[in-house]
Amino acid sequence: MRNVIETSSRSAANEAADAVIVAEHHTPIGRLALAATDEALLYCGFFPPDAVRQRLAAGARDCVDESAAGPGRLGVIQEARGQLDAFLAGKRRSFSVPVDPSLATPFSKEVVLAVAEQVPYGGTATYGELAAAVHRPGSARAVGKALGANPLCVVLPCHRIVGASGRLTGYAGGVAAKRFLLDLECRG
Repeated sequence: MRNVIETSSRSAANEAADAVIVAEHHTPIGRLALAATDEALLYCGFFPPDAVRQRLAAGARDCVDESAAGPGRLGVIQEARGQLDAFLAGKRRSFSVPVDPSLATPFSKEVVLAVAEQVPYGGTATYGELAAAVHRPGSARAVGKALGANPLCVVLPCHRIVGASGRLTGYAGGVAAKRFLLDLECRG
């Protein structure tokens, strides 16, 4: 019986080491939930932490709250917090925290990565322009939906996409957060 308990303990320890850490971070654009493994940031967005845990659990990912993770496992979360704070204070223009966009659908991943690659800091593009850039002309609505599912808001800058008229539309954090981010980048 002792071997079974030891094996179970080892399995539980391994699962805890592989678990995704979920934390909150208060910012000028609102409360962000962060989720990370020891290697990369999986989620940065406006859903409440409980919703993020549910999303991760649906994908068979175990979650650990930041307070239960232990200081040795908080490197990516702390790095993300520092970079977010510097970015939102206008002291940083890009992110180097490792990211894992595996929570995105393949199309959403393609779209948000295209924004990060093609729309520079301080710039904007329209949904239609982005649709053309991902070789899907005429699919501006699908692009908008894909951006709405961005699991790495701010870090992968979907806020840089605007309506055809330049109007601010469709941001998970709300139009005020989108305006804050665009104004911040225009000043930078």
